[in-house]
Amino acid sequence: MKSQKILNDPVYGFITIPSELIFTIIDHPYFQRLRRIKQLGLTDFVYPGALHTRFHHAIGAMHLMSITLDNLRIKGTEITDEEYEAALIAILLHDVGHGPFSHALEYSLLKGVPHEEISLLIIELLNEEFGGKLDLSLRIFKNQYQRKFFHQLVSSQLDIDRLDYLQRDCFFTGVSEGTIGADRIIKMMDVKNDQVVIEEKGIYSIENFLSARRLMYWQVYLHKTTVSAEKMLIKLIQRAKFLRQSGYRFTVTDEFDYFLENDPTLSDFRTNPDLLRLFLEMDDLDIWGAIKLWKKHPDYVLRNISQMFLTRNLFKISLTNEAFSPDEIKQLKEKTIIKLQIPSDDLDYFFCHGAVSNYGYLAKDRINILTKKGKVIDVAQAADLPNIKVMSKIVEKHYVCKAKSLNLNY
Repeated sequence: MKSQKILNDPVYGFITIPSELIFTIIDHPYFQRLRRIKQLGLTDFVYPGALHTRFHHAIGAMHLMSITLDNLRIKGTEITDEEYEAALIAILLHDVGHGPFSHALEYSLLKGVPHEEISLLIIELLNEEFGGKLDLSLRIFKNQYQRKFFHQLVSSQLDIDRLDYLQRDCFFTGVSEGTIGADRIIKMMDVKNDQVVIEEKGIYSIENFLSARRLMYWQVYLHKTTVSAEKMLIKLIQRAKFLRQSGYRFTVTDEFDYFLENDPTLSDFRTNPDLLRLFLEMDDLDIWGAIKLWKKHPDYVLRNISQMFLTRNLFKISLTNEAFSPDEIKQLKEKTIIKLQIPSDDLDYFFCHGAVSNYGYLAKDRINILTKKGKVIDVAQAADLPNIKVMSKIVEKHYVCKAKSLNLNY
C-alpha cells in the first residue's frame, strides 16, 4: 500500500488495515454495503445508541483476529503470512451475506436461505473477481483447511465474531452487564492438538463471557420490545409479498420489488450469480424507503403497520415463562378482532404468538480448557464452575404480540 491505512474505531481506537488485498476488499461495493445494514436491526427502538452497523462489526472482528494471531505466534504457534491474511479475510467477510435488518428478515424476505450460505456464495464470487486470492480464506470459512483451529476462531462458541459483537453491542447500547474481558480471553488463548484452548487461569473470564452473553440475549437481542418490532416488520413484509404476488405493484426499488414478487431458493442463488448481485444491491434503506411510501397506502394493513413503525407505536407484547394455553390464545384472538374491528382473515397481520429461547453454553460445541498439567477438558467439567452447567440449560419464554389500535379511515 502506498501508505498504511488506519481507521479510528470507537471501541478499540486505531485499527490498521494490514494489506493491500484486505483494503481492496473493504473498499469493494459488496463490503461497503454493510455500512447501510445496522448490526442490531430494530434494537434502537429500545436502546437509542444502537445505531452501529455490520461494517463496524466486521472491521472490529478483523482487528481482534489480528491481535489473537499475534498472541498465538508469540506462544509458539506457527502461522504463515498467507494463513494470517486468509484468517483476517475470513472473519472480515463472515457476515457479508446479511440482508436488510440482519436476522429480523432472514426467513421472510428470503425464505429458508440462511445468511451464512449467502456469505459463502459472496466470498466465492469475490474469489473469482480477485483471481483466486481468497482460496485459503474460503477453505478456512468452510472448515476445509487442515489446521482446524483457524475455523474455530471464525465460527465456534468462543469465536472472534462473538468477542467483538458482545463488546461492541455493550458499548453502543450502554448495557454494562454484557461487558466481557476480551483482551484477557485473547491473551489466555492457545492452540493444543490443533484446537483452540483457554489456559486454566483464564477460566473465570470464560465464565463471565458466557454469563454476559446470556444476559445480553435477554436484555438486548431478545428484549420484548425488540421482539415486538421484529414481528411487526415480518408481518409487514409478509403483507407486501402477498399483495405483490397477487398482482399489486409498488413504488419501491427494483431489487426490493424482485424479492417481494419472487421466492428464490438457495439453489437459485447457487446457480444464478445475477440473483446474488441483485440481493447485494439491497440494504436497510430499501425497507425504510418503502415504509415511508406505504404510510399512506390504500391497503390498511400496509398503511397501519408502516405508520406504527414511523411513530414507534409498537405491538403490545406479553412475555411469560409459561406457554399460553390454546384457550387463552383463542380468547386473545377474539378480543383483538373485536377491538381492532378487522376481518378474522387479517388477524395474523396484527396478532402473533410464539417462543424465544436462550442458552449460555452448548456442550456439543465445546470450549476447551488447558489445565496446568497439560490436560484438555471441557469448560463445563471444571470442578468449581457449577454456573456453567446451569447455563447449559435452554431457557424458553413465550410471547403474545398484538396491535393496540388501528386507523381504518382512508
